Amino acid sequence: MNTSFGIKWVGILLLGTATAWSGWNTGTALPDLFTFKLEGTIPSLSGKVVLVDFWASWCGPCKASFPALDSLQKDYGTRGLVILAVNQDKTGEAMKTFLAEHPVTFTALRDPENKLVATADVASMPSSYLVDRTGKIRFLHRGFHGEKTMEQYRKEIEILLQEKVGGSK
Repeated sequence: MNTSFGIKWVGILLLGTATAWSGWNTGTALPDLFTFKLEGTIPSLSGKVVLVDFWASWCGPCKASFPALDSLQKDYGTRGLVILAVNQDKTGEAMKTFLAEHPVTFTALRDPENKLVATADVASMPSSYLVDRTGKIRFLHRGFHGEKTMEQYRKEIEILLQEKVGGSK
């Protein structure tokens, strides 16, 4: 039996596994958003709970999620929640048209070069990441499933808002 052949396959399998796990994961720090040349104004995130949501104007579940995210911003914004909706449309016009039809109170940004989207390794839309007050990603969401997703968001946001900056209650 050729053992070097077997070792090569194990290496390929491990490399494939590492690739499948790339992107943003729980426990990792949110990257510095200012380095990605996003279109729009990024508010201060220091000491805030942040929900980063990746979306596009052509995404049906994204349309359904916008009123829900807006209600979260209205309910929790004064307590320290910041929602950043990162658009990945090919044109700024598509984003502007969508926002004119679906006005919101949270911050919408555009990632014209899809560099932030690439680092997050967004596999489905919408995809969202809840970040604690220290800047660590704590919860991940793939897709939007109506009230089920809203209940989960509310539960997780409450947990993160109750934590102090040091990570304890």
